[in-house]
Amino acid sequence: MVPDFIHTYVSVDCVVFGFDHENRLNILLVQRYLDDVPTERQRRLPGSLILSDEDVDDAAQRVLHELTGIKKMILKQFKCFADPLRASSKDDMKWMEKEYKQHIDRIITVAYLSLCKIDHKINCTKYDTVDWYPIDEVPLLPFDHNKIISESLSEIRKWIESDFSIIFELLPKRFTIRQLYQLYNALSKKRIDIKNFHKKISSFSYIIPLEETQTNVSHRAARYYRFDAKIFKKNNTKLIK
Repeated sequence: MVPDFIHTYVSVDCVVFGFDHENRLNILLVQRYLDDVPTERQRRLPGSLILSDEDVDDAAQRVLHELTGIKKMILKQFKCFADPLRASSKDDMKWMEKEYKQHIDRIITVAYLSLCKIDHKINCTKYDTVDWYPIDEVPLLPFDHNKIISESLSEIRKWIESDFSIIFELLPKRFTIRQLYQLYNALSKKRIDIKNFHKKISSFSYIIPLEETQTNVSHRAARYYRFDAKIFKKNNTKLIK
């Protein structure tokens, strides 16, 4: 009996995390244009079919470059999404046919997560509209993009546990302990009192206190710190044990 092998297309989708000035975790969404689709369904994760001469990692870097203008970004492949029904809705199939100029009845995507400083200027060359969305305000998205985002959160938590230095890719070059604390809480399932957190990180030589403090704030001005990657590599220490 001849097996019923699938005939399918392969794509990449990228979840790009950022941390805003209100100390909230955000992701980048792009505009999906399609007639007769409600506004809240027109946002999606940035992604693309893989070109015939392209490696899957190169495809993800291309998508991120078209999205942000940055040639090389930290990138982590975390899961393949291959549910036969993941792109079976009428709207999703209509958009794919319009976007790629061919009928696509099944698509498998390789999902990536990446990190971007939210104050970095986004020089997008492909999409007309690119917006940061707080993670708890992400609308209903097409395909299975909400599921991809949910699973990317689980993946980034594992990533931080194995390499805490990646958290500083989301923070400004100079940051306060409260910013670091709030980002850590947003990404980690662990909860720690801020006083204990402050005491813990004060023992880490790779988090360097600066002479600068906040200005024009209504509360007590906090000291700024910076991350020293060279010292971190020597110590190779996790933040919370």
